[in-house]
Amino acid sequence: MEMRWVFKEAADQGTQQRLSQELNISPLLSGLLVQRGITTFEDAREFFRPSLEHLHDPFLMAGMQAATNRLVQAIEKEEKILIYGDYDVDGTTSVALVYSFLKDFHPHIDYYIPDRYTEGYGISEQGVRWAAEHNFNLIIALDCGIKAIEKVKLATSLGVDFIICDHHRPGDTWPDAVAVLDPKRPDCNYPYKELSGCGVGLKLMQALSSQLDIPAARWESLLDLAAISICADIVPVTGENRVLCHFGLKLLNASTRPGIRALLELNQLNKTITVNEVVFVIAPRINAAGRMESGRKAVELLITEDIQAAMEPGTRIHTHNTERVQVDRAMTREALDMISREANLIQRKTTVLFNPEWHKGVIGIVASRLIETYYRPTILLTESNGKATGSARSVKGFDVYEAIEACSDLLEQFGGHMYAAGLTLKLENVEAFTARFEEVVSSRIDLTLLIPQIEVDAEIDFPDITPKMYGILEQFAPFGPGNMAPVFVTRNVLDRGYAKRVGKEQTHLKCDLHQALHPTVRFPAIGFGQGDAIDWLRQGVPVDVCYTVDENEWNGKTSLQLVLKDVKVSGTRKSIAT
Repeated sequence: MEMRWVFKEAADQGTQQRLSQELNISPLLSGLLVQRGITTFEDAREFFRPSLEHLHDPFLMAGMQAATNRLVQAIEKEEKILIYGDYDVDGTTSVALVYSFLKDFHPHIDYYIPDRYTEGYGISEQGVRWAAEHNFNLIIALDCGIKAIEKVKLATSLGVDFIICDHHRPGDTWPDAVAVLDPKRPDCNYPYKELSGCGVGLKLMQALSSQLDIPAARWESLLDLAAISICADIVPVTGENRVLCHFGLKLLNASTRPGIRALLELNQLNKTITVNEVVFVIAPRINAAGRMESGRKAVELLITEDIQAAMEPGTRIHTHNTERVQVDRAMTREALDMISREANLIQRKTTVLFNPEWHKGVIGIVASRLIETYYRPTILLTESNGKATGSARSVKGFDVYEAIEACSDLLEQFGGHMYAAGLTLKLENVEAFTARFEEVVSSRIDLTLLIPQIEVDAEIDFPDITPKMYGILEQFAPFGPGNMAPVFVTRNVLDRGYAKRVGKEQTHLKCDLHQALHPTVRFPAIGFGQGDAIDWLRQGVPVDVCYTVDENEWNGKTSLQLVLKDVKVSGTRKSIAT
C-alpha cells in the first residue's frame, strides 16, 4: 500500500538550541522534545520525571463534589451500590478499580456488566430494572451513560440514583443524574480532557479518598488498571494520562495482580510489560471475555486476589481469545471478498458492509482489519435483537463520529470518539444509511487522508544513532497517541548483502543496512510486511528508509536495531512536510 511520509514541523531553532544547552543533550533530542510541546527546563523535568503530584485536583471536575457527597451518604447509610460498566477493556477495568477500592470498607456492593448481545452498549433498561429489583440505591456508571437520558429517568422513577463517570462526547444535554462526571462536558473546566473512562473512575476514588481521609496509597495501588485502560482505549498518552500510565506500568511490573499474572503465564510472556504488551497481549484477552461470553468474567479475573483462583477465569478468557482470532480471520476474509466482488464498493470513499450472520463481538476488530487493505472510514453491521448494530473505525485525521452524527436521523442510537464509534439502526434503514454515510464522508474528507500516512519526526544520518541517544529516547516512554515513538528517515541506504525474507509467509524483511555516506556505521533492521523491498536491496539500489529505533536481544547480547515502517527507492515518491 502506498504510504505518505508526513514530516512534522521542525522545531524553532532558537528554542531547540537553548533547550539542548540547558539539558546537555543533542539538538536532535531537544528538537524531538520541542515537537512534543516541551520548551523549557521545567517542562522537560516534568516530562522525564513524572510524579503523582502532577495530577490535577479531582474536585476541579464539574459534578465531583456532588458525586462524593452522594457516595459518602451511601456509605454512611449502608446503602447498596451497584458498579456498572461497559464490556470492553476500559469498562471492565473501571468496574474492577472502583469495586476493588470500595469493597474493603463498604461491603454492600456488587457489579454489573451488560450483555453485549441481549442488552447492547451502555446503560440498559434491563440493568436499571435489575438494580431496582435487587434494592440497589445507587448506580455508579463507568465508561458509559453520558447519553442515557431516558435510562436515568427510569432509574429515578424506580428510586435508584445515578453517578455517571464517562469520557465520551456528550450531546446537547445529558442525563439528570446526581452527578455527571465527564471532562468533555462543555461546562467542565477540568484541565485535562482526554482521560479514559477508568481514569474518570480513578479521579472519583481520588476525590473520595480526600474527603474521607483515606490514604492515597489506596487508590494509587489501582493505577495498573488505569494504565491498562489508557493503553487499550487508545486515548492520548499525554499530560495526566502519561503520568497515570507511567506509574501504572511500574505497578504492573513490580507486583502484577493475580489475574494479569495468570494471563501472562498462559501466554508464556515473561518480559517487561510495556504499552505494547498491554495492547497486543493483555487487552485483547480482556476484551475477548465480553466479545465471546461475558465481560463479567473479565472483572472476575481482574479482582481475583489469588493466583490459583485466577487461573480458571484466565484459562477461560485465553480460550475465548483463541476462538475470537479464528472468527476474526474468517470474517475478515468474507468481508474482503464482498468488496472485491463489486467494483462500485472498491471505488467508494467508505466501506459499509452488512451481514446479519456476523459475530457482533468481533465486527469492530474486523473493521480495523479492512482499513489495512482499503484505507477509508469503515463501518461493519450485523443483526442483533431485530436491529442492525455496528462498529465504525476511521482513518487518521477524519472524525467518523461527526460523519455518523450527520446521519443521526437514520439511527436509533450512536456514540463514540473521533476514530471509533458504535451505532444502532433499524434494518430497513441500512441501505439509506450506507448511501448517506458515503455522501457525507465524500463531501467532507480531504482525499489525501485516504492515503495512509507515517508521521516522521526527523531526517537523520546513521551516525546520529548512538547508545546514549537511544538511552534518552527510552525515557520518552510510555508511548502512545500524542507521544508516539519517534520516527526517523534516512536517505541513500544500502544493504550489506544479508537481505532476506522471513516469517511464516515470507512477508517480512530482515537486512543489515549502512548509509552510502557513512559505510562504516551499520545497523541490523527488521521490516514487518516490507518483504517486497528485497529486490531493490539485492540489486544494490539506494533506498530511503522510514523507521523507529529499538533494542534487540539475541544470545544474551543486546544491540540497537531499526524497525522499518516503509522503504522506497531514493528520489521517488515525494514526502510531505507539515
